[in-house]
Amino acid sequence: MIVDGVKVSFVGLDDATREEAANYVSYVRERVADPVKTIIVKACDDGNVDVSYTARGEKFERIRRITGEPIAPRRQAA
Repeated sequence: MIVDGVKVSFVGLDDATREEAANYVSYVRERVADPVKTIIVKACDDGNVDVSYTARGEKFERIRRITGEPIAPRRQAA
């Protein structure tokens, strides 16, 4: 299910509600600085859950240094 723009998946928890998913989203967002993309919640044998996530890194802009020096051509691998 998607909660607040984050895809939340539950493994081994068939009765998970949207409210629980929203709680996991807020839990992860409190601890992670980058924007969260997906969250996976897995049930463990001891009654606990394992929460894993993926986050989007900030976009970067490639900056090329211009020195006026000629650039040597790349060599082809043999």
